[in-house]
Amino acid sequence: MNRTRVFSAATLLALAATITSVPVTAQAAERSDGFRVVDGRLVDATGKDFVLRGVNHAHTWYADRTGQSLSDIKALGANSVRVVLSTGTRWTKNDAADVATVVSQCKVDRLVCVLEAHDTTGYGEQSDAASLSEAVDYWLEVASVLKGQEKYVIVNLGNEPHGNAGYSAWTQDTKAAIGRLRAAGFDHTLMVDAPNWGQDWSGTMRENAPAVFASDPDRNTVFSIHMYGVYDTAAEVEEYLGSFVDRGLPIVVGEFGYDHSDGNPDEDAIMATARRLDLGYLGWSWSGNGGGVEYLDLATGFDADRLSAWGERLFNGPDGIRQTSQEAGVYRRGCSITYRLDDWGTGFNADITVRNTGEQALKGWKLDFSLPAGTTVNSAWNASVDQTGRQVRATSESWTESVPVGGAVSFGINVAGAGAVPGSFSLDGVPCAKG
Repeated sequence: MNRTRVFSAATLLALAATITSVPVTAQAAERSDGFRVVDGRLVDATGKDFVLRGVNHAHTWYADRTGQSLSDIKALGANSVRVVLSTGTRWTKNDAADVATVVSQCKVDRLVCVLEAHDTTGYGEQSDAASLSEAVDYWLEVASVLKGQEKYVIVNLGNEPHGNAGYSAWTQDTKAAIGRLRAAGFDHTLMVDAPNWGQDWSGTMRENAPAVFASDPDRNTVFSIHMYGVYDTAAEVEEYLGSFVDRGLPIVVGEFGYDHSDGNPDEDAIMATARRLDLGYLGWSWSGNGGGVEYLDLATGFDADRLSAWGERLFNGPDGIRQTSQEAGVYRRGCSITYRLDDWGTGFNADITVRNTGEQALKGWKLDFSLPAGTTVNSAWNASVDQTGRQVRATSESWTESVPVGGAVSFGINVAGAGAVPGSFSLDGVPCAKG
């Protein structure tokens, strides 16, 4: 997002008549085991559809707020966050170490990280803006901390990479940027923003999206439209997004708000249409807006307990994040439990092994199960145990909280009463197989 925008009048419905709806076959990226595009849909590393439901966070200006902000965004139900980074052209560079920290924080909070280079905003119209080529230079600088993170990270080449001047260069510039990153070994899903300050009122991205997609040797590019004042009616929202879906092209709403200085976007239509078409969206923005658009803060003063009206709408309203968000498959926990009894009739010990069969390392866990009626837990080791009636919850201790993928941890309980193997177990609410 840019704090000041001037837009030409556009007639998107008239433009539709000039664009043929020829389906595009979007095959899976062969080299990547992370996110990829399949038949016009974004799928995660588990092969399941993934629909972005998240917000933007202005990390480059508020790096000290990022850790808590990501945790708060996750707690409100988001499955993803688009993180503002700087290449160093306009603002202080976020170097490789900082980017690695951001990715790590996203993974701790089980959020998909969409990383974007913000310095390209309004190129051709803003004299100090970076080109897409310069943005690629930046991604190559931080490549060492991004390669291997394809399951968790989507690379957004550059924010709103052309303003309202020189936007005809968008197609070639975008093709060139994709080509350079692929040649350099980037296997990530790449996200490309539209020109015209992200709003594509000229139809440049819309008309040339098939050619840009085809230029990617991995066929693993997603298009991003920013919906502000140009999209002030349901008809415009539905027609634009539908034109991509009809052609089998992957599209997300990378930014949108409930109001803006350039006009009043129809946020209800944006969210409803995205839900109906199973398309992703990322609201602008968590907190810290300035330059006259402070009203776009979702949380007042970075305080998750003080959501603005916009924040309440996005997170808790119809078609909102809480109602529609699903966590990425790579973060879903998997587990198996081995339960060994040493039973002497009037009591027993149980040695319980928790094995992590999921896609993500565990950092702290809670295991729930039921004991036979009339039994009482006397003591436990390597876990803290609470009992309410037959229900037992074992919580990891500091020395048993970390369980790597494929790893296991054991704890035990001493119980008064007749022993039996519980019928079921759940780890942090996820049912576990019995080993």
